[in-house]
Amino acid sequence: MSSGDNRPVALPANQPKQFYRGGASIAALRGEPAAEYGPEDWVASTTTLFGRDEAGLSRLPDGRLLRDAVRADPVAWLGERHVAEFGADTALLVKLLDAGQRLPVHCHPSNEFAARHLGCRHGKTEAWIVVGTTGDDPTVYIGFREDVSPELVADWVSTQDSEAMLAALNPVRVSPGDAVFVPAGLPHAIGEGVFIVELQQPTDFSITLEWKGFLNDADAGHLGLGFDTALGCVDRHGRAGSLDELIRRTGDRADASVDLLGPQAAPFFRADRLHVAGRAELEPSFAVLVVLEGAGELGGLPLRRGSTVVVPHAAGEQVLTGDLVAVRCRPPLVEG
Repeated sequence: MSSGDNRPVALPANQPKQFYRGGASIAALRGEPAAEYGPEDWVASTTTLFGRDEAGLSRLPDGRLLRDAVRADPVAWLGERHVAEFGADTALLVKLLDAGQRLPVHCHPSNEFAARHLGCRHGKTEAWIVVGTTGDDPTVYIGFREDVSPELVADWVSTQDSEAMLAALNPVRVSPGDAVFVPAGLPHAIGEGVFIVELQQPTDFSITLEWKGFLNDADAGHLGLGFDTALGCVDRHGRAGSLDELIRRTGDRADASVDLLGPQAAPFFRADRLHVAGRAELEPSFAVLVVLEGAGELGGLPLRRGSTVVVPHAAGEQVLTGDLVAVRCRPPLVEG
């Protein structure tokens, strides 16, 4: 580990081209020009786009890929307990995601499905922390309203009945401060005008049920598995009566630290919103920090609205000073 690796590091934008529009809110947060098809900023990413060699990976200011720096000295970056459980794997991907149009109905595989069919330890459970909205009806869609048969899901996909798929989901109006936990398998979509900090397991595995009008063809929607196999990962249970278990409304809370996701997310990732007025002490941890408002310093590193920072475990206890609001994202909780 080089001498610079034991301090917080500011990272530039990392926006691999996507199939959908967006990016204006990311640009406004960072104070940089917008890219029409740059709706995702992959922060401190050691994950590539599906099927790609390097696209999606973050680079440190010295030119090294963060992935390679972590592999070279995993304990310094991640800590002994984390490495004992996950090896040289951050077990975390953080994104800024700005939906300039509605995203298609899709879902993600579980750990078990990914291990069986994709040769990967991680599936893709995720969570959305809403940090901004535009338009009159900022909405996300989470899980089917009622139980749905596998035959009906397969029919929707084969006929590309977008209207039926979207109508079958639970619409949820969102505002800044809302946090939504999205377990693997749960079909979902993000509506136009919703700007989030997204935490997820470190893969780019998506089963795109509604591919027409979004992807080039059906083959791009099933991860090379074929839909007969891929649709086996879809959670077809009705969620209308249990949405409250997945959503936290925290916009009115200004505690020094607000737990945004709670214990159900801890096996996958953790997120807190920090409200700093003066000084806050942060325990040692690999972490990704996204500054939403204000300015300050972290271990001597200047911060401003739009700063994105990766913090190695070896940085030790950090002091965050200034007058700011930030989201701190961390890997799964490892007991012991």
